[in-house]
This record gives sequence, structure tokens and C-alpha cells, in this order.
Amino acid sequence: MTQVLAPFAEGLSRSWDAEVLADEPLAPKTSVRVGGRAELFVRPRSPDGLVEVLRSAGADGIPLTILGGGANMLVGDAGVPGITLKLPGDFLPEQVRLSDSEARVTLGAGAAIARLIQLAKQHGLVGVEFLAGIPGTIGGAAAMNAGTKLGEAMSAVDAVEVATAEGIGWIERSRLVCSYRHTALPKNGALTRVRFLLRPGDRVRSQAVMDADLAYRKQTQPLGQPNFGSVFQNPPGDFAGRLIEAAGLKGFTIGGAQISPLHANWIVNLGGARARDIVSLMELARSRVVELTGVELRPEVKRVGVFG
Repeated sequence: MTQVLAPFAEGLSRSWDAEVLADEPLAPKTSVRVGGRAELFVRPRSPDGLVEVLRSAGADGIPLTILGGGANMLVGDAGVPGITLKLPGDFLPEQVRLSDSEARVTLGAGAAIARLIQLAKQHGLVGVEFLAGIPGTIGGAAAMNAGTKLGEAMSAVDAVEVATAEGIGWIERSRLVCSYRHTALPKNGALTRVRFLLRPGDRVRSQAVMDADLAYRKQTQPLGQPNFGSVFQNPPGDFAGRLIEAAGLKGFTIGGAQISPLHANWIVNLGGARARDIVSLMELARSRVVELTGVELRPEVKRVGVFG
């Protein structure tokens, strides 16, 4: 990877009101623990600093990659050119506004999904039980419309706040087009906050639902190994895991990566895996399934950077 911007990191840090690190390792910042380095790793210190980074990237044609919690992202072995942008967890303050019948809970995009669950429990609110136990950040959950068989993130969202080169503003949920594992957001924009609409409810029942779902996931998914969750989207009327298992690929290993023996739609890092190992497994699963069934599996994992 060329290091065109790296020599200017210190100056950029001052002009952008942001922490700027050159040649920063990204593998530790992803849940699957693979990938190369960021040419520039940028953490804005303020909303104005964020807008300035976005403005400079657009004006100078610098590639921009948004990194949330890294729970659903595969970074290329040769790294990520340009700017890799990550918002700190405390970039903006959280807010909880309660009424008798509903509550609006606002969190920064860099906050952990677990924080939303904590606030819901603290205030006796329900409506996001399906997000319990999902790794990653609030912004990533909204951008990917994350969820489980019990629900999707955007079903509980009231509005999102987005920063672009022109500034920062709120977008109501009704104006957003959402689909399975995707939310259409402004191009070259960065989520800064997400406002959830919850309601008071039965805390005991809410906790029971979360406990049951997490217990099931622990039995059926390799949560104890580095992974990025589901690799492929479920095709209509079927399950990607069932199709991959039927193709005889459960437990298949390439390099340090393995199609999990526990769940065939999960790929785990056994230790020392490279992004190319994971890509090879993904392509093997895709080609074998389409050959046997005619079903084309679509990746749920987002690839960023340069793959050798």
C-alpha cells in the first residue's frame, strides 16, 4: 500500500481537530481479527472536526472508509488506503427522554450496542431485545440494519443524525429506505447519532426474551472465536447456513480460517488467518452452493481495502 498521506499525519491532526495516526493496524479493531493497516486512522475530536475531515476528503479525492465496531467488516491484507474514520464512543452525549407512553433514547454512533441495552434495562424500556448480545456499535447497527430472527435495528429507530461535507443534520426514519441488512444513507456521510423510539414494558419478560435468545445463540453459534457473524444473507425462504452445510462445507478450513463446525454461515479465525483465507472460503461456499442449488448467496460481510 502506498503511504502518500502518512508523512502529513501530524499536520492533519492539528488542521482537522482530530487524532490522526499513520499506518495504524486494523486487525485488532475488527471482530474477526484479520486485515492490514490504515494509511491514515482518524478519530475526530469534535463535530466540527468531523465535518472538516469529510470536507477535506471530498475536496482532495481521498478515499474514505467508515469503521464502526468492526463486527461485520473484512479488511484486506494489503490495508486500507486513504482515511479510515472512527468515531469515539463518547463523541456525543447520550440522551434519554421519557413520557408515560414512550421514550426516545439517543446514542452516539460510536457507542456500543450493549449501551442501548443497558439504558433500556435501567429505565424499564422494551423494544430492542433482539439487539442484545450483538457486537459492534450503534452506528454500525443502523447502517447495516443489524438484527436477528427476532427483529431489525431500524424497526426501533426514530431518526438518525448524519454528518456530510456540508454539515450535520437529522433524517427521520420515514425518509430512509431500509432493507435486509442495509440502510440507504447519504453518500460519503458518517452517522453521528441514532435516536431510538422505545416504550415502557415488562422488565422481567424482556430479560427472559434476551436470556433465551442469547442461550440459543451460544449453543448454535461460535461466539467464543474471532468471527464477524453471518457471512451471507439468508436467501428468500431458506437459510445460508443450511445451504452451505448441505454442500458439505461445515468445518472446511483454508489457512487459518474455517467454516464453523457449529454454524456453516459463520467463518472463524482459528489463529493467524489472513483475509485471503476468508475470501477463499467465501468464494468456495458461494460457488458450491450455486452449483448444487442454483441459489446465489450474497455476502453480508462488508469488504474494505486492498485484497492481494
